Amino acid sequence: MKIYTKTGDEGETSLFGGRRVLKNDPRIEAYGTVDELNSLLGVARAFSENQEIGDILSDVQKQLFVLGADLATPSDVRSKAVTRIEKIDSEILESTIDRLDEQLMPLKSFILPGGSRTAAILHHARTVCRRAERLVIGLRKSDDVSNYTVIFLNRLSDLLFELARYANKTDRVAEILWAPRGGDETDR
Repeated sequence: MKIYTKTGDEGETSLFGGRRVLKNDPRIEAYGTVDELNSLLGVARAFSENQEIGDILSDVQKQLFVLGADLATPSDVRSKAVTRIEKIDSEILESTIDRLDEQLMPLKSFILPGGSRTAAILHHARTVCRRAERLVIGLRKSDDVSNYTVIFLNRLSDLLFELARYANKTDRVAEILWAPRGGDETDR
């Protein structure tokens, strides 16, 4: 089987169910950004030496494939082959956030994104996740998309923030606290 099909050479692609749309269609932009996020999490896994972080990211990557398929499938297309994001998916993320949060110092100010290589990549992934969330919200103006997808992306960005902090803790890299101009930056 060849990897190229030439069906997209004119700037169109197919959604699940067969409908052809432009490659810059809001639905394509949304699930393309989810794909970008998934790739970035793969980079974070490659850099992380922490098994727990790797396991969490592996689970998230699998769910991002579910989310991508959900976004690639218009709501009027019914198929047993497509799993949709549900409330439980966000609840699983919340449980992981709570577990990680118990191991971290409470935040009393903003922190600058960065730290260890893994943490810096996770902070970058968080911003890509927020972009995906904005694109899905925009998509909802013109197409029927489940609110669970927005909730999932919102919780995922929170998880990525917590994972970045956790990576800094386990890598023994101090977080840099943000201070307004004229204030003192202090490391934690």
